[in-house]
Amino acid sequence: MKGSDGDGQSFKSPMRISIPVNTVILGGGLTGIALARQLHQAGERVQVLEAEETTGGLCRSRQEAGFTFDTGGSHIIFSRDLEVLRFMHSVLGRNLEKRDRHTRILYKGRLVPYPFENGLYMLPKEDLFFCISEFVKNLILAEKGELPPPANFRDWIYNTFGKGIAELYMVPYNEKIWNFPTEKMSSHWVESRVPRPPVEDVIKSAIGIETEGYVHQAVFTYPLEGGIQALVRALESGIEDLVTCGFRVRKIAREDGMWQISDGDRIVSADRLISCMPLQELFAALDDVPDHVRSAVASLRYNSIRCVCIGVKGDVPPISWLYVPDRETGLENRISFPSNYSSCVAPEGCSAILAEITYNEGDAISAMSDEEIISHVIESLDHMGFARPGDVIYSGTERHKYAYVVYDLDYLENIATIKEYCRHRQISLVGRFSQFEYLNMDGCIRSVLDFMQGDL
Repeated sequence: MKGSDGDGQSFKSPMRISIPVNTVILGGGLTGIALARQLHQAGERVQVLEAEETTGGLCRSRQEAGFTFDTGGSHIIFSRDLEVLRFMHSVLGRNLEKRDRHTRILYKGRLVPYPFENGLYMLPKEDLFFCISEFVKNLILAEKGELPPPANFRDWIYNTFGKGIAELYMVPYNEKIWNFPTEKMSSHWVESRVPRPPVEDVIKSAIGIETEGYVHQAVFTYPLEGGIQALVRALESGIEDLVTCGFRVRKIAREDGMWQISDGDRIVSADRLISCMPLQELFAALDDVPDHVRSAVASLRYNSIRCVCIGVKGDVPPISWLYVPDRETGLENRISFPSNYSSCVAPEGCSAILAEITYNEGDAISAMSDEEIISHVIESLDHMGFARPGDVIYSGTERHKYAYVVYDLDYLENIATIKEYCRHRQISLVGRFSQFEYLNMDGCIRSVLDFMQGDL
């Protein structure tokens, strides 16, 4: 069999050729597996091609020494989308544990309730005055129509929260997690993710009346056993034969109305191609892509993540997860406590801690060895008062190249160019790094349901 590769050459024999299928799905993360399940149930012959040796993507978990850690960052199951929430719960069945959310921000050594504007009463008095004063000034400007529309993410933060909350928390934290200047980020995406704080809540918070922000997250669920990968494994149950792991896509070409996908050794033929893998990897394998489209793909920005898994003797504070905006405190932007999600993720008498650190290839964090980054996290946890070095009985670390989509100022133009090209070539894009949108787990499942309904 012949077909054009990315250099205009033909696929060369010998190669093992699979039986043709209706649909091939590139990527076996949460989206790819959920989509394969739905298509299979709809009667399609589907094949999932996953580059890694196991499915799950950012929703993989590791189980060692009696501990369970999610290796792509802390995940919980919650959503304002009740259809999606019911779907995830039904898939997991009895393997669920319900917990109340207790989220905090580490600010000047204080555990301030999250979101920040709901915990102002915990701040030092000078900082409290700065926040409430600037928030009121912004309200007045907004009422008078004197706030210009935001040109970027930083402007949106200042317009929404005022200078105090912006400078004490919102800008430092966001620049830490995105590893990118907020004034160089677009604001188009944030309205649906970060709600504007009600004025009454901010005033109540300032005078010490507790309020509850982000009520849709007040209660969450989590797999009792198996970590978040239990959700992927439950979705995969019954369709395991439709998934091929260890298939790293090298070449994608169109011949005689069929897609030909090769890993350099095997070819899979399909009528329809759905990509659930990062756009960067998809376009590296595609043939005959115009230069302006390749340039748009190369311009997309993203972050990588290093997750450090720490098992300790004894208890941890009753916190679900903790945001760490201060760079001096540590490299971690978020610390979660998985043993507060499920009673089965740590041995009896022990607790689990997961630290998340974003980075970009070539920066100082990417160059740190596993030993160095584990040592840094243990030292930070000791400084924060969450774990003493002598209590650590397990440690490990994981890297994920693709973790967060970064919306820079050129994002909308670049992604429009890419999506138009994919529509022209009849390549469907579904999921976080294929749609290249900052989708949580519920957003990934929603993208699957929308695809099945023909809305994507």
